[in-house]
Amino acid sequence: MSETWKTRTKLVHEGSRRSQYGEMAEAIFLTQGFVYPTAEAAEARFVQAGADEFIYARYGNPTTRMFEERIAALEGTEDAFATASGMAAVSGALTAMLRAGDHVVSARALFGSCLYVLEEVLTRFGVHVTFVDGADLDQWRAAVTPGTKAVFFESMSNPTLELVDIRAVSEIAHAAGALVVVDNVFATPIFSRAVDQGADVIVYSTTKHIDGQGRALGGVVCGTTEFIRKTLEPYMKHTGGSMSPFTSWIMLNGMATLDLRCRAMAESALTIATALQGHPKLSRVIFPGLESHPQHGLCMDQMGSGGTLVTFDIAAGKEAAFRFMNALQITKISNNLGDAKTIATHPATTTHQRLPQDQKDALGITPGLIRLSVGLEDADDLIADLLGALDDA
Repeated sequence: MSETWKTRTKLVHEGSRRSQYGEMAEAIFLTQGFVYPTAEAAEARFVQAGADEFIYARYGNPTTRMFEERIAALEGTEDAFATASGMAAVSGALTAMLRAGDHVVSARALFGSCLYVLEEVLTRFGVHVTFVDGADLDQWRAAVTPGTKAVFFESMSNPTLELVDIRAVSEIAHAAGALVVVDNVFATPIFSRAVDQGADVIVYSTTKHIDGQGRALGGVVCGTTEFIRKTLEPYMKHTGGSMSPFTSWIMLNGMATLDLRCRAMAESALTIATALQGHPKLSRVIFPGLESHPQHGLCMDQMGSGGTLVTFDIAAGKEAAFRFMNALQITKISNNLGDAKTIATHPATTTHQRLPQDQKDALGITPGLIRLSVGLEDADDLIADLLGALDDA
């Protein structure tokens, strides 16, 4: 719609479609297929569907298209394709563009499932993968060659909140002719400016902040129309990883409050990180929004915010970390993030459990590490909850 609209207006209205009934809320087109007025119309649509014509729910759906247009407008890309989960988005974006013999350079600090796709799945089919320390630009320069097809990284890593300089890595990749694929979950679509900083393809798990209420799995890939419709869509529609219409409707409703929620959560995260700094039972508090963080300047330049997650290390190790988690009253123990409810996760035994110990050590995933996804509760209540639980750690 209007390019002059600001973020909150786009989040409420962009991509809206109305049926003949003129409903106020976005409609759920809960159908697997569509009726054609004539056999000739069916033939024509299979040859080339129009911009607002649909064939089958695996290929596209009006509700899903509303969500895709809304997230693309927010992210600043030409197009988007919604997927069944965040991992369907990651694996789809990479697999659709790669073939045997291609070379990918990736940051090694990744979510466990992303690491599995790169280490196990892609290499099984002949793709060569090189891992680097994401924050070390010299390693990127050494690893990216004229034969590199793509680079991949989390703009803020899970769970240790290390940032990758999107602009600098994009310049390195583009000089070699490689596409830049960014998993942008921790940055959120609200604080992200990845397209302006050089990213070509942006991937989100919409399960996180976009739904933000623990209701449904989802993912999305944002990029150019050429990449989304010519490279990604054929792969996704034939392999079955598209988002369901009902999930798309949930995501559309989540987007209406996305800006408000992310900003409130980020404000609380800063307050909590500040309160936890220097606690005698913590060996470190990691939050890029703190001026003490070594990448604070990059974080403010790249996101303008420290984000919605705080990570801290309980010095006494795993048993103390478990005592802390078991003593929490408000904060929930789970492995999701970006939720309205504050969530504590122990990465070493859950999300990154499959990593060998030497990889955990290299990534800073210690036995006492806690990842805190800050929700919408009152920050003072959360601080009281955390400090009380630390007394038991």
